[in-house]
Parts: sequence; C-alpha cells; structure tokens
Amino acid sequence: MENLKQTIASYSNKDIEVRKHWYSPAAEAYNRARPRYPQQLIKQVVEVAQLFSESKILEVGCGPGTATTSFAQLGYSMKCLEPNPDFLKLAQQNCQTYPDVEIQNTSFEEWKLEVGQFDAVLAASSFHWISPEIGYAKAASALKDNRYLILLWNKELQPRYEVYQSLSEIYQAYAPSVARYEDDETQQEILKQLGSMIIDSRQFKDLKFGQVKSEVIYSSDEYLTLLNTYSPYLKLEPQKKELLFAGLKQRIDNDFGGQLKLSYISAFHIAQKN
Repeated sequence: MENLKQTIASYSNKDIEVRKHWYSPAAEAYNRARPRYPQQLIKQVVEVAQLFSESKILEVGCGPGTATTSFAQLGYSMKCLEPNPDFLKLAQQNCQTYPDVEIQNTSFEEWKLEVGQFDAVLAASSFHWISPEIGYAKAASALKDNRYLILLWNKELQPRYEVYQSLSEIYQAYAPSVARYEDDETQQEILKQLGSMIIDSRQFKDLKFGQVKSEVIYSSDEYLTLLNTYSPYLKLEPQKKELLFAGLKQRIDNDFGGQLKLSYISAFHIAQKN
C-alpha cells in the first residue's frame, strides 16, 4: 500500500503547472492509442451508480474525452474539467456533437467548488494525479447527498509474458529503467489498494468493484504510439527512446509478424457519499 501511495504522491505532488502540460507531447497519441472503456463496463457503472436520464455528472480530468463520450451518448449532462490545453482541444472535438457536455480548462484543485450539485463525480484514469487529501473531500462536497464517486481504470495493456520476455532484451540494452511487466495478480492487487484508498478517506462508503477483461491487436507502430503515452516513456531521454523504439519495432516486425495481441483490465470503483 505504501508503494502505491508513494507512486500516487509522485504524480500529485508535481507542480500544478507541470501537471497541466505533462501529457502535451503525447496528447494526439493518447487520443489515438489509449483504449476506450468497454460498453459492458459502462452499462454496469450506470446501474451501480444509479444514474438516471436527468443525472448531472462532474468529470475530473477528462483528457481527450476517452470516457466522456461513453456517458455523453447516453444523454447525461456533464461538466468536465481538464487542465491540459491540448487535451482540452481534443475533448472539444470529440464531444462537439453533445450539447450537454461543458468542458472547462481548469484543474480540479483550482475549480470553484459547486457544493452538492452533482449526481456523480467521475474520474477515468485521472484521480491519481490529485492529492488524496484534496481529491476525495472535494469530490464528496460536489456531490448531492447519498450520490456516487465513480473511478474508472484502464490498466496498462500487456502482451503475453513470453512476448514480454523477448522484448525485455531490447529494454535491457537501451532503457532498463522502463522495463516493466504487470501480471494479472499484480494488477488486481493495485486495483484492490486503489479501492481501499477511497474508504480510507472516510468520505465514502459501500464500495463496489467491477471489471472487464479485453483483448486488442496493435500493429508495431500503434504499440509504440501507445507506449509513448505512458509517463515513464514521456520522461525518457529522446535518444534512449529513439533507440528503444527502433529496437522494439524491429523485434515485433521480425519475430511477431508486425503486431501484438494485448490484454487489459478495465475496472470501476463506485462508492457512496457518506
């Protein structure tokens, strides 16, 4: 649990101006390569969080609208907060057909709290960027009585372990610091700890959890675009990244037919305001 809290602190303790522009170099790549949330998962969320046609949703850190469109197309009124100006533009493009979606270029911390105005506070793979001391309390304050915090997660896409072992040789040669494989057990433990943090905040109760496992196929270029959206790769020195990506592409093209089958877990935590 302490390791996870330290990891979250490494994101949430960054200067707010740094956080606002962190994904700017990879905003387009993020929009193209990050997977969406399965409709099966969204359907479960709607049921568990008791969303209804008139529900008002506050989304924290909507990015390019990865999850936003899934809820907007169901007709909900949404106020979305996105501090990154590049993500903001992409979210506006992706949501332009949804008149009930309003997107504000602000961080959750800087947003002027609207007390008790929302039926749900939603954060899709974004809540770890906000200090827990601020995030849970402010989310609870924004909610109407007995309404719900919804945290969605798409865990990192993983190839089969045998494929990772082959690619690991490239990592060891060029960038061992970003060589990382999370098996199913590890990801389940991370998700369990993320859920515990909600209850530990003492702002929420009655935690519900659900997940869907998906498989996708990415070409070598699509896979490298995906990797470029993960924080460890954004921090990598350009020359190291160039050598690493060239080596990975060659290995995937030569040994795996130019594409990889990847699996990932999409999950939700939903808890009711105390």
